Amino acid sequence: MKQVWKYLRFWICFKILLAERTMIEFEKEQKQKMIDSIRQYFLEEMDEEIGDLKATLMLDFFMQEIGPCIYNKAIADATRYIQERAADMEGSCYEPEFSYWKKKN
Repeated sequence: MKQVWKYLRFWICFKILLAERTMIEFEKEQKQKMIDSIRQYFLEEMDEEIGDLKATLMLDFFMQEIGPCIYNKAIADATRYIQERAADMEGSCYEPEFSYWKKKN
């Protein structure tokens, strides 16, 4: 496991120094809750206690590496939803014109 952390630490430092970071920014309290959740996960699921630094590095890694996939999927889902509603707008919102005389007869 130490080898994994060593590699992960190197990889994250490399990404931080050489790559442009376009990470989502969170409120301080929200980010701390995420870090606490990662620490709890490691403790309960992997029987390993980690500190805030390792949990923060994990969070940053996942946000940079996997975050864009989740973000893009959410945007695609929202776009599809809006397009489906817009395509059905004419059918669900259409009002017949000049119908006064047709109703009277």
